Amino acid sequence: ACFRLLCSLLLPALFLSGILCICLVVLLWGVRLWVQRKKQLRSAGGDGKRPLLVAFFHPYCNAGGGGERVLWCAIRTLQKKYRNVTCVVYTGDRDATGEEIVEGAFRRFNIKLIHPVKFVFLEKRFLVEASLYPHFTLLGQSLGSVFLGWEALLKCVPDIYIDSMGYAFTIPLFKYLGGCRVGCYVHYPTISTDMLSVVRNQDTRFNNAAFITSSSLFSKLKLVYYYFFAFMYGLVGSCSDVVMVNSSWTLNHILSLWRAGACTSVVYPPCDVQTFLDIPLEVEKSTSEYSIVSISQFRPEKDHPLQIRAFAKLLKEKRVGQEPSLKLILIGGCRNRQDEERVKNLKCLCEELGVSDDVMFRINIPFEELKRHLAEATIGLHTMWNEHFGIGVVECMAAGTVILAHNSGGPKLDIVVPHEGHVTGFLAEDEDSYAETMAYIFSLPPEKRLEIRENARRSVHRFSDQHFEDTFLLSVEPLFK
Repeated sequence: ACFRLLCSLLLPALFLSGILCICLVVLLWGVRLWVQRKKQLRSAGGDGKRPLLVAFFHPYCNAGGGGERVLWCAIRTLQKKYRNVTCVVYTGDRDATGEEIVEGAFRRFNIKLIHPVKFVFLEKRFLVEASLYPHFTLLGQSLGSVFLGWEALLKCVPDIYIDSMGYAFTIPLFKYLGGCRVGCYVHYPTISTDMLSVVRNQDTRFNNAAFITSSSLFSKLKLVYYYFFAFMYGLVGSCSDVVMVNSSWTLNHILSLWRAGACTSVVYPPCDVQTFLDIPLEVEKSTSEYSIVSISQFRPEKDHPLQIRAFAKLLKEKRVGQEPSLKLILIGGCRNRQDEERVKNLKCLCEELGVSDDVMFRINIPFEELKRHLAEATIGLHTMWNEHFGIGVVECMAAGTVILAHNSGGPKLDIVVPHEGHVTGFLAEDEDSYAETMAYIFSLPPEKRLEIRENARRSVHRFSDQHFEDTFLLSVEPLFK
């Protein structure tokens, strides 16, 4: 009797599920045909040929950071190589015109495009704002990106789609409904095995609150959520035809999550190294003051407190009268009120440690002033744990400072590595090792420091615009076949 009851309930449920699945498949197929029809209705160019549309999904294309430099360099590279290509940028920067965005790219990065770019302005960018999702932020932003991607697809159906900002959940949308060849440039994996280990080990970080780390139950629940998200992230990422990553660190994470090794390659981001290489390099003259310079936005993951604490420790242990005075100069951008509040807290930390007179904050300064500080600095300081690449690290090395970066991520694997067997800089991990290494660098003879600076300069040519263009074109070639 129980078996008959089970069958009487189960069979109709299976039948209904099957009908719903068939309806869903038919609906999706219908949507795909409709989207394909929109693509075929595109008008031909002046030569009678329909131009190949290459679309970049970059909702914050006017932000002016390293990711935007990659975008504009990539577009310029395609315009140089392919004649019958029209580049499209999906953006949510509706407070600027297309002309103003292109002008901004030229002003900030000295990148002049060869042909006009078509901008598709999106109205639903708020769906990918982290502030909209105080909890389950990763999942919320990813689902939001699908809706934003759908708006983009409805407004313009490209032939080739490239996600250049890390919204991997848009990739299957453009591949299976848009019928596009798809690629992506990954600056930073949305989730990584390091993030999983932080939650598993109950470590308190800026993205793992203390109330979670103090509870075994909350930590286990968050770990389950992270594993589920990592599985979904791997599924959508594996849909890519071409995957480009910005460093060996990112490569290792993407290979373990997406398992798409055959189509994945490292394409180092283009750094404006030549501008910094123009700074003259010579043996330091005897000076009454040495400066340590840090370049990075005032964001929590950059860990400016570590820089201040290590500097305070260095000053405390320095033998008075035996060395020139030292200055720490923190150079960075403030994007919003939260960043400004962060700077205020950092100034309070300086007061607590008694180093306020020795630490300078330079906020949103002009480029020429940045170059001047780097030209005068002895040490370039960087403290972010697991920085995915580290454009600021490259710039410090190109400018001729002795770099001291965190012993993890891109700096460890790609940038501060021996060049032709010679030292190019130093790595550290905590307050003590940073203070000790700074003391060691200052103890070196000026001639030895010059040798390290010259080695570093020779090593950064592999991060130039030209090297990016060559490796980018090689990577995206399968999308144009």
